[in-house]
Amino acid sequence: MNNIIKGKKFNWELVVGIEVHAQISSNSKLFSSSPTKFGSTPNSQVSLVDAAMPGMLPVINEFCITQAIKTGLGLKAKINNKSIFDRKNYFYADLPQGYQISQYKHPIVGEGKVEIDLPDGQSKKIRIIRLHLEQDAGKSLHDQSPNKTYVDLNRSGIALMEIVSEPDLSSAEEAAIYINKLRTILRYLNTCDGNMQEGSLRADVNISVKKTGEKNGTRCEVKNLNSIKFIKQAINYEAKRQIDILEDGGNIEQNTLLFDSKLGITKMMRNKEEAHDYRYFPDPDLLPLEIEDKFISDIKNTIPELPDEKKQRYIDQYKLTKYDSSILISEKDTSEYFEKILISNQELKNHTKIISNWIISELFAYLKKDDKQIKQSPVSPENLGKLILLIVNNTISGKIAKEVFEEMYVNKSDPQSIIENQNLTQVTDTKEINKIIEKVLQNNQDKLSEYKNGKNKLFGFFVGQVMKNSNGKANPKIVNELLKEKLN
Repeated sequence: MNNIIKGKKFNWELVVGIEVHAQISSNSKLFSSSPTKFGSTPNSQVSLVDAAMPGMLPVINEFCITQAIKTGLGLKAKINNKSIFDRKNYFYADLPQGYQISQYKHPIVGEGKVEIDLPDGQSKKIRIIRLHLEQDAGKSLHDQSPNKTYVDLNRSGIALMEIVSEPDLSSAEEAAIYINKLRTILRYLNTCDGNMQEGSLRADVNISVKKTGEKNGTRCEVKNLNSIKFIKQAINYEAKRQIDILEDGGNIEQNTLLFDSKLGITKMMRNKEEAHDYRYFPDPDLLPLEIEDKFISDIKNTIPELPDEKKQRYIDQYKLTKYDSSILISEKDTSEYFEKILISNQELKNHTKIISNWIISELFAYLKKDDKQIKQSPVSPENLGKLILLIVNNTISGKIAKEVFEEMYVNKSDPQSIIENQNLTQVTDTKEINKIIEKVLQNNQDKLSEYKNGKNKLFGFFVGQVMKNSNGKANPKIVNELLKEKLN
């Protein structure tokens, strides 16, 4: 991909690295037994540990450790046998301890990689530096009162995985593809639900620009982006802001920024902190975390088929294109829908292309119009498979199938019952089709003369008339064959 940004004076390259905060799918928090249900009444999921009451000690949640290791394995990363929890010291009103328990020099997961598919058909490997565990802070509520700030500690202590990439991304589009791919992997692993609108997955984006061939410039970090749309907007705006400053002879200061989604601009939050500003030191209440190889290998045995492997299997086993395979595996629910069609209709194993087309074109169009996810589809995979089988068996035409599909979507009906009730079965009787052809030719003598005088494009007109006179029920293939015989 050509990711050169043209400024007023120079050509520039964009350099982007992303820190993703992914909430671990777990029923309890990282260091306490408090529940983690989203949308609960404020401060209803807070233990004495989460509220940082004096004398309360953290106790590690083994399930969260397992989830972090599973994620690391899914990212093809190194799992460290020994890791250490540190205290990261800073003050927020919604951080009751005055520090965050995190990991610094010794994270639980080391270097890994995520491969992304680019729009031009190429692939690109994005290097992962580390995955470390940390606890979330609470939430300050500024809109509850005109002169007070309220604090909700329900999120305090929830387990987060911070997944840090190298600055290998070169455009806002690549960043969006990377976030989507990472979220897909997490959902396949069931280690994070990836719901950005609920705050389960958030991103801090580090952005810098440089002239072509030069070393990376000074970076600025945009904090807490919770949608793909905002990530792209923030990157594009911040890149332009930095380029304008540099081309006017200024310098970029390393700052932490917020993104104003209403105005579409970045705003300064504070000067960028470095590691020493947080005064990291090992948490004295938590022993180093030592993980045996057997524990890691047992988790590895539970790893499901991941997106890249599934995509390659679809290409090899089902002879699908790279594009179709990429779409089908992009969401776990979509790949499961596709495979349920094949399981419930074994006769369709050699018709995977038509299944793919119906999911990607017809079903997705209806779902998008109603803003529904595929798991909310009124058309079950079993019923869509039955409909496709009726097309493959020439029971109905593709045109009629679209009408039947609409009825299935609206009323959650079975395709066979719709066809029987509305008498939509495809006409394949050659005698009956020949009668319709004779009638069409008889009623269009002028067009017939033009066709015989060399106007071959009129063949499509005759096909259309036959289909119209049969109410769309005549088999198009048979219509074409019989018409050619009659006309030639």
